[in-house]
Amino acid sequence: MTEPLLRLDRISLSYSEIDVLQDISLDVLPGEFVSILGPSGAGKSTIFKLLTGAANAGSGEIQFAGKPLIATDRPFAFMPQRDALMPWRRIIDNTTLGLQVQGMRRKEARKRVAPLFKEFGLGGFEQHYPQALSGGMRQRAALLRTVVQDRPVLLLDEPFGALDALTRNQMQIWLEAMWLKHRWTIILITHDVREAVMLSDRIHLLSPRPARVERTIAVPLPRARFSHPTARAEAAAIETSILDFLLSPQIREPEGLLP
Repeated sequence: MTEPLLRLDRISLSYSEIDVLQDISLDVLPGEFVSILGPSGAGKSTIFKLLTGAANAGSGEIQFAGKPLIATDRPFAFMPQRDALMPWRRIIDNTTLGLQVQGMRRKEARKRVAPLFKEFGLGGFEQHYPQALSGGMRQRAALLRTVVQDRPVLLLDEPFGALDALTRNQMQIWLEAMWLKHRWTIILITHDVREAVMLSDRIHLLSPRPARVERTIAVPLPRARFSHPTARAEAAAIETSILDFLLSPQIREPEGLLP
């Protein structure tokens, strides 16, 4: 049996007197695509803050590769909801930013990033500024900036939430194809049930705040899902079951949380 690459064990966190996370337990396997799905304000992004060191748990333990995660070892590359591209930097220098922050020289960082531009659909745009790119291209540049850091786990916080429906669908198809090629370990935060089902191997469903993992759904659909003849129909049934669960009274009302 494959051991988890990342494990959160009974994590709880409070801000002042507000309980945000309550006994969160979940794991992620190497090369797995996992989504965290739940209502707004449930604490999904707080989980990423814990992983990146922007917040500290009140109790519980986070393990990476079988050992407790320590402050000096953050094996995560984080992609925020917005592309966060700096308008005064050319695209190639936006994509190298994470490497330069880590201390890599500009010339070396550019050398590492340059071969990836074509694969990310950005060939020929290296010297352009962000305002010259479409929304989908900007998100691919942001993902390139994340991937090139070569961290074991990618944290994607609603990366396509700001895009129009057509562009979002195109980006989902593109991301699945890239994941099938590279087999990155990905944790995706999303409000989009369809997105979670079509992209994920497993989905962790959170309760309202204080959040806990109410259910973990395996998604055993064939890949590539967006082009597979039966995957879409099978995905619709999983979507419906997830929505029924998330909208049920015991999940919507805090007093109905499972003990």
